[in-house]
Amino acid sequence: MDDRNDFFNPNNTGGFFVDESCVNNSEQEPEKKPDMPVTAEIFEWLDVLATAIITVVIIFSLIFRVATISGESMTNTLQDKDKVIITNLAYTPKKGDIVVISRNADNSLEGVNAGQVPIIKRVIAVAGQTVDIDFEKGVVSVDGVEQEEPYTRTLTNRAGDVKFPVYVPDGYIFVLGDNRNDSLDSRYTQIGDGGLVDTRYVLGHAVLRVFPFSSFGRLDNK
Repeated sequence: MDDRNDFFNPNNTGGFFVDESCVNNSEQEPEKKPDMPVTAEIFEWLDVLATAIITVVIIFSLIFRVATISGESMTNTLQDKDKVIITNLAYTPKKGDIVVISRNADNSLEGVNAGQVPIIKRVIAVAGQTVDIDFEKGVVSVDGVEQEEPYTRTLTNRAGDVKFPVYVPDGYIFVLGDNRNDSLDSRYTQIGDGGLVDTRYVLGHAVLRVFPFSSFGRLDNK
């Protein structure tokens, strides 16, 4: 017997047999999905909200931190009590960046001793560069090029105990505050190894000011 005859009905003028079990019955009413109780919907939304909050907390714990500015060493760029977001995810300090630096041994924001609280400064030079300062003119030079620094509040007229020029070796950065005459920075040996900051003590890059809300915005590395 030819197997094709299994699907052929000679008494059917249409020529082919159709299994009615494969045809939708338009007269059959679709099955209605039972309504979800209001309380169940509320709990479902609360579950979604809780998951979102936990995700945000984890992201901020692992990738971002909030730092509060204390003092006036970065005015006029940053003011006392400003709050900024910092991140250290795959971060390498670059010239012009604003960074938060730990001054305590375990490189943490918590449990610091008096006088060892984190500080915030601007990166002026990185490894391989040489910094010189003409304190009479108040001008900073990097690799022999005088820097244009529109972000500074004052000229760099105040000297510390560091002797210039200063070469920055691997693993270190040279930093200054934007308020040059009121900043403890790489002009002073007190700040680190000969005034230089070990990059292992950089807590992160300040990327965004979040408070006060009137000053909300990015902190560009310029």
